[in-house]
Amino acid sequence: MRVLIVDDNAMNVMVIQEMMKRAGYAKISVAYSAEEMFRLLESPDGGESIPGFKIDLILLDMMMPVMDGIEACRLLQADSRFRDIPVIMVTAIGDSRKLAEALDAGATDFVTKPINKTELLARIRSALRLKSELDWHKERDRRLREELHLARQVQEAVLPANAEERGLSVRAFFRSSEELAGDLYAWHRGGERRWAFAVIDAMGHGISSALVSMFAASVLKEAMQELWTPSKVFREVNRRLMGIRPDNELVRYFCTGIYVTLDLDRGVLEYANAGHPPGFVFAGNGQRPERLGATSAPLGMFEGLEYQAESRPIRRGDRLYLFTDGILGPFEGEDEERIGRLSEYLLESSGEAGRLEALLDQVPLDGRSDDRCLVKIDMG
Repeated sequence: MRVLIVDDNAMNVMVIQEMMKRAGYAKISVAYSAEEMFRLLESPDGGESIPGFKIDLILLDMMMPVMDGIEACRLLQADSRFRDIPVIMVTAIGDSRKLAEALDAGATDFVTKPINKTELLARIRSALRLKSELDWHKERDRRLREELHLARQVQEAVLPANAEERGLSVRAFFRSSEELAGDLYAWHRGGERRWAFAVIDAMGHGISSALVSMFAASVLKEAMQELWTPSKVFREVNRRLMGIRPDNELVRYFCTGIYVTLDLDRGVLEYANAGHPPGFVFAGNGQRPERLGATSAPLGMFEGLEYQAESRPIRRGDRLYLFTDGILGPFEGEDEERIGRLSEYLLESSGEAGRLEALLDQVPLDGRSDDRCLVKIDMG
C-alpha cells in the first residue's frame, strides 16, 4: 500500500512520515502542493495506471496556498483515474461547515491538528481497508465484463448469416439491449426448397435470460434438423425447458416463440406460435398482411403441452416478417395497436433495409430497453 502525503508545511510532512514509518508503512510519497500532487499522479512513473506506483491513499492538507485541499479533492473526484483513491483531509480548522464541505467534495475522512497518532493510524487503516475492498470489486467487475464480452461473441457466433438462395432471401436485423441478449433467431435448410425459421424471446433480461436463450437455441437447432414440423419442434423445446428447475420454485424460465416451415415447391407455410407476437405474411400484391397469431401458450410454462400448428398457402413474391416484442417499442398504444402500427410501417417500408435498420435505433416510448429482432424472408 502506498500513501501520498500532501502538505505545504515540511514539518507536518516530517511528523506524519515518522508516525507512519514507525507503524510499518514503508511506501510513502510526498508532495508539497496540490499542483505537485497532480504532477506526480499524472507523471509517466506515477498514477494509478502504473502498477508499480499506484497511490492507495492520500493525506491531504486542507489549507494550502494557490489551491486548497477542498478544491484539490473536487478535481480528484472529477478525474476517473483518481476518484477511487480515498482522501483523508488533514486540517487545523474546527469549523464543521468546512469539514462538511470537504466531505461533500469527496474526502473519505478527516483528522485534525495537532495530529493524534492513534487516531491517524486508525483512520488510515479504515481507509485502506475500504480501498482494498474497492479494488477487489473493481477487479471482479473487470473480469466479469471480459467474460460477458466473450459470452456476447459466442452468442453472436451462433446466429446464422443472412441467406440468399434460389427462390429465397433471408435477412436479420438484430440489436441487444444489454451485453447479452435474450432474443435469438435461427433457420435451417431442410432440402432444396424447404426451409425452417424460428424467433425466440426468453423472458427477462441479463445473464439468466441469455443462458435460457442459448439453451433454447441449442435444443432448437437439434430439433429443427431431426423433427422439422412446428408442433414436434416446439413440443421438444418445451419438454427440455421444463427440465430447468431453479432453486426458487416461484421462478419459472420460459420463452415465447414462433416457428415457421416453408415448402416452396408445394407453396405451403406451416407455423406454430407459442405466445409470441404474430408473424406477418405480406402478399406480393401489396395488400395488408395476414397474421400468424398465437396457437398455444409460451414454451416452458406447462408440462406436456400440445403445440398446434396451422398452415396457409404462399406464393412467389410473398414476404414474411418474424420479430420479437422489442420491435414494438417505438409505436404508441396498447399491444394490438402497436402491432397494427408496425404492420403499416413494414408495408410502407417495402422491405427497404435502411427503413428496417431504423427500427432498431428508435427510442422506446416507455423508456425501457429491450432486445430487438426482426427477420425478413422474401420468396422470389
